[in-house]
Amino acid sequence: MSSDTATPGTPLAPFGARLRAAMDTRGPLCVGIDPHPGLLTAWGLADDVAGLERFARTTVEALAGQVAVLKPQSAFFERFGSRGVAVLETAVAEARSAGALVLMDSKRGDIGSTMQAYAATYLDKDSPLFSDAVTVSPYLGFGALRPALDAAAISGAGVFVLALTSNPEGAEVQRATAADGRPVAQLILDHIAAENAGATPLGSVGAVVGATLGDVRVDLAVNGPLLAPGIGAQGATPADLSGVFGPAINDVLPSVSRGVLRYGPDIRALRDGAERFTDEVKAAVDAAR
Repeated sequence: MSSDTATPGTPLAPFGARLRAAMDTRGPLCVGIDPHPGLLTAWGLADDVAGLERFARTTVEALAGQVAVLKPQSAFFERFGSRGVAVLETAVAEARSAGALVLMDSKRGDIGSTMQAYAATYLDKDSPLFSDAVTVSPYLGFGALRPALDAAAISGAGVFVLALTSNPEGAEVQRATAADGRPVAQLILDHIAAENAGATPLGSVGAVVGATLGDVRVDLAVNGPLLAPGIGAQGATPADLSGVFGPAINDVLPSVSRGVLRYGPDIRALRDGAERFTDEVKAAVDAAR
C-alpha cells in the first residue's frame, strides 16, 4: 500500500480513502515518532541532532514499510532548531516514499493569516513538511480552522481535530457545556461530522479521542477517522477500544509510541512490536463487530 506519493502535479486521492485502504491493508495502527530525551538515552544515543537523526532514520527504516501511519511529534524535532526541522523534513519524505501515511502531530491552532501559514506549512504539496494529515486544535473556534480544512481538501490531505483528549486538564474545556447545551467535545464532533457528510469510504476530517477514556458520553459517528492515543505506555490496551468507541470502532486508528519505540534501536524488534500491537487491535475490532 503506497501513501500515494504520485508524480508531481498529480492530485492525491482524498486522505480518508487513502487511510481506509492503508488500515485495511496494513492494519489499523499509528506509531508515533517521539524522540524525547529519555528514549534517545534508552537507545544509547546522545541528546543531540546526530542522535535525533539516527533515531528518526531507524524508526522510519523499521516501520514505514509496515504500518499504516507514522506520526512524528514535531516538538521533539523543533527543540533542536533548524537542524532538527531538517531531520523532520527528511523523515517525512522517507516515510511517505516507503509507503506509510504521515500524520504530523503539531496541534496547531490560530486565526486568519496565521492559520493559513500553518496550513501552507503542512498541507501544501510544495512544502518540504507536507504531510498526509496534521493535528489541529479547534479551541479558538472551529471556524478558525477553515484555512487548514480548505488546504487539506485541495491537496488530498487530512486534518485531525482535538475533540476529547485523555489528559485531565482537557476536561475543563472539552467537557464544559456550550451555549446550546451540548458538551464542547460534542460540538466539535458535530462540526467534524458536517465536514465529512457524504464522503466515502471515509471522510478526511478526523477527531482525536483518547483511548484511555472509559466514560465517553458523546456521539462518535463522524464518518471520519478517530485517532486514539493512549495505547501502550499511557495505560490503554487494544481490548479497551470497544468500551470507548462502541460501534465506531471500525474507524478507530489507535496510536502507540513508547509501547513500540521501547524496542529500539533493534529494527527487527521494532517491527515485531508494531506487528503485535496491530494483531491485537485487529482482534479487538473483529471481536466488537
